[in-house]
Amino acid sequence: MQAIRVREESDRTAFPERHGPSRVGCDSVVPDEMAEATPQSAVEDSIFDYTSWDRKVDDARRRFADAEPFPNIVLTDVLNPLVSAEMDRDFPPLGDDGWTHYKHVNEFKQGRSKRESIPASLLRVIDELNSERFRAFLGRLTGIEGLLADPDFGAGGGLSACKRGGFLNAHTDFTVHPYHKNWRRRLNLIFYLNTDWDEAWGGHTELWDDRMQAAVVRILPVGNSCLIFDTAPPSFHGHPDPLDCPDGVARKTLAIYYFTEDSNARSVSTDYQPRPRDGFGRRILIYIDRLLLRIYHQIKQTFGLSDGFASGILKTISSVFRRSDRD
Repeated sequence: MQAIRVREESDRTAFPERHGPSRVGCDSVVPDEMAEATPQSAVEDSIFDYTSWDRKVDDARRRFADAEPFPNIVLTDVLNPLVSAEMDRDFPPLGDDGWTHYKHVNEFKQGRSKRESIPASLLRVIDELNSERFRAFLGRLTGIEGLLADPDFGAGGGLSACKRGGFLNAHTDFTVHPYHKNWRRRLNLIFYLNTDWDEAWGGHTELWDDRMQAAVVRILPVGNSCLIFDTAPPSFHGHPDPLDCPDGVARKTLAIYYFTEDSNARSVSTDYQPRPRDGFGRRILIYIDRLLLRIYHQIKQTFGLSDGFASGILKTISSVFRRSDRD
């Protein structure tokens, strides 16, 4: 079996200057470029230090292109650390009414994508990550030009929380925006918010090979780091092992999806896959759940149904099959 690499704050060697005494926002050292910035660019740089990251983008681009099992990169110390800490602090309580709950065979988590239910400190970061300037940076990093934003999360994404027992089975993502038929999905950015996360709790994002035989890379969800990867199939990813975190603790992430215009884009729904160790019964349940999701994907594109509606249907059907499987 192929060896697994665990990636944590592994970009310290690639980007050593971000871990020295001159980190913007953590220490009081401000580059000359920021002092001369316009007010708007100063606000942008107070969230994401473009001046510093622009100096590293060529090396990051090489790492992204050469990565296994598909183009990806983990960046650490991504945002001003004060901004990241504020996002963690302001993350919405898990028990309030703004969450959509996803509990079926292939996932157990909760999500939030309506802008009016997201705190202002997180919205500021969301808007920056969707901005033209940041998309241009991503274009240089990934070699994908003309990236389009989805600031209202029409295609999903937004905040996600997984409590104890939560998981997301390995899958490839749907390929076309549900409401823009010529928008091809190109990149995912997964930003990790947990300031304190114990590796013993699990929650690693796994990147699997194209035959779903082995997790090639496992990424610890360390706060103020992000995973960026090309979503072109096959790009199997997930965190399929149930979390073992304490009650009251959750794995917290922000997901941003990026698209490009493509009049020939072929629409394919999310494709969940079993792991080699999954038994026959679980494989059947994953297949049925995937089939139902494929049907919903077509209905959603036609009638514009919400993910909350789909989650309720999948939860009901999954519980029926689980009872049948036990019987």
